[in-house]
Amino acid sequence: MIRIAAVGDMHVGLDSRGQLRPALRRLSQDADVLLLAGDLTHHGSVDEAAVLTDELGGVGVPVVAVLGNHDYHCDQDQLITEMLTSCNVHVLEGESVVIDTPGGPLGVAGTKGFGGGFAGACGSEYGEPEMKAFVRHTKRLAQGLEDALRTLDTPWRVALLHFSPVPETLEGERLEIYPFLGSYLLAQACDRVGADLILHGHAHAGSEKGVTPGGIPVRNVAQPLIGSAYRLYSLGNSDQP
Repeated sequence: MIRIAAVGDMHVGLDSRGQLRPALRRLSQDADVLLLAGDLTHHGSVDEAAVLTDELGGVGVPVVAVLGNHDYHCDQDQLITEMLTSCNVHVLEGESVVIDTPGGPLGVAGTKGFGGGFAGACGSEYGEPEMKAFVRHTKRLAQGLEDALRTLDTPWRVALLHFSPVPETLEGERLEIYPFLGSYLLAQACDRVGADLILHGHAHAGSEKGVTPGGIPVRNVAQPLIGSAYRLYSLGNSDQP
């Protein structure tokens, strides 16, 4: 059995120092790996990332992350990625990593993802250049996720996202903003290759549980939704995540 701790939308700011570390004190007893589903910082500044790396120090388990839209706001996403990487956090964007756990190897493929909407109410690659660019960005990231999943030859595979792949985990959010919270293209990418679990954040007022058309469990781990430092899931036992 592999024990996964997951959380997104921590929105670490300069005033967050000393808040996260106590909440993660039991992490190594509860889980084999920590997966971070984007919006790690509040404004996407390197100063906020420095607070985050300090708070993650000594958590005692491997950490894998994707960035979220907030992490791009100050155009310092590359520096944030480098800072996290230097602290042994695996930051993924169209990439994968294999984590050795006591329960066996866990493959994680990650992307921020992007918006566009869902079947029957989605944007299309048509019309103005701005609209084409919007949808093409989502397509490119979804393809990167699919390619990353294909590289994994592990007993268990997790897709780690920020934006949602299904509308079910957005229920509770205003319907008008669904196109800005996720895209069905992310679910299609996972269904074509296969995964055991999909984790995402971004939807603070959404719902925890959903499933792709292909039957992959989807879990929204946005911290404002789960109301705790992390949510625990397990792979390899008789229960579904």
